Amino acid sequence: MRLRIITSPAKKMRVVDAPPWPVREPAFLPRAQRLVEELKALTRDEAQTLWRCSDRLADLNYERVRTMDLTRGDTAAVIAYEGIQYTHMAPEVMSEGELAWLDEHLRILSGLYGVLRPLDAVVPYRLEMQARLAAGGARDLYGFWGDSLYEALAAECDLIVNVASVEYARAVTPFVREGGPQILTCLFGVLRDGRLRQPATEAKAARGTFIRWCAEHGVKGPDELRGFRERGYTLDEGRSDAATLVFVRE
Repeated sequence: MRLRIITSPAKKMRVVDAPPWPVREPAFLPRAQRLVEELKALTRDEAQTLWRCSDRLADLNYERVRTMDLTRGDTAAVIAYEGIQYTHMAPEVMSEGELAWLDEHLRILSGLYGVLRPLDAVVPYRLEMQARLAAGGARDLYGFWGDSLYEALAAECDLIVNVASVEYARAVTPFVREGGPQILTCLFGVLRDGRLRQPATEAKAARGTFIRWCAEHGVKGPDELRGFRERGYTLDEGRSDAATLVFVRE
């Protein structure tokens, strides 16, 4: 079975002059360029309202937009993103085989780029999927991307393994159709007073660890996912079903 794992990006990004090196342009680059044009048409204050960030971050990202050229991306997406999930994924120290697995099986959802393979060339940007940026006749990014991200995944897999946040999964999950790949969502929770909770920071760490574990084991099908036991997690059979795998850390 051909599977693809979808995950979220991180807000913070960097330029890295080190391996793993990018090997291709993003698949939706022309559409991403349309979004850049919309961003460039905003005033600095309009951009800050869109980004909902501090003055310092608004100044940094507005300057990035002003000079942005998507064809000059020179950092691989999987190491351009800085955050808890990517720290625990640790692509910089993966073996050549693990990195090849990652590039084949992981897809990073992006407000700007749509969907990225790990070794796609990117530039730093700030544009969350839930941002209300009107473009292409749509009032927001969910409308702009429509079903195109799901259909891109459908063209290359039989099963979509979802470890993305709700915000980003929403760009794919509403478009599941009969005959297309279905969604298997993996959740990572902590038991507190007998109740399952999903602390945001720990969930990010668990997602990154899960993806790294999949690459290390060269996972090929959904049954293998059930063996994940890092960071104290084990599969909770009682809380899991055909559409959801729930991993619990006690």
